[in-house]
Amino acid sequence: MTNEMETRTILTADEIRRALTRIAHEILERNGGAEDIVLVGIHTRGVPLAKRLSECMKEFENTTIPLCELDISLYRDDLSGGIKPVMRPTVLPVDIQGCKVVLVDDVLYTGRSIRAAMDALTDFGRPIGIQLAVLVDRGHRELPIRADYVGKNIPTSRNEEIRVKIIEIDDVEEVVLLRERHL
Repeated sequence: MTNEMETRTILTADEIRRALTRIAHEILERNGGAEDIVLVGIHTRGVPLAKRLSECMKEFENTTIPLCELDISLYRDDLSGGIKPVMRPTVLPVDIQGCKVVLVDDVLYTGRSIRAAMDALTDFGRPIGIQLAVLVDRGHRELPIRADYVGKNIPTSRNEEIRVKIIEIDDVEEVVLLRERHL
């Protein structure tokens, strides 16, 4: 018996664009506009998604939303056995102290990456609050973390995988569900 991966497209490029537009509207509505909002993209795919949200919000509010990039590699709790993490730059061009921070990531799964991101943020200041925007929420939380803004909820089993592919990194735009198929 052999195993093969079966893939199914969950979101197309147009559906990703619409989801991000909706999330941008929801962020502005919940926060009463763009004042004091800082978008923080989590490396890797959260950064370009945060940039897209920032562009949408600028279009709606005619103001620039500060954009930050956060590397959580050293804050993860799953680094062991001599694994050396890939480090990316953390770029916070604004002070997050007293701001409404919206963390942006591609997929919410166990919640551990978000916990690591919150730990990393506290090294840079204390925001008024932290909100979470994700393109996909696939369930299976191990920590009491939930997204405030979700592009699409995709219930999965633990042996399935969600892959977000975005044009800025992957030269293709889609969200796919991977499932092992036994032959």
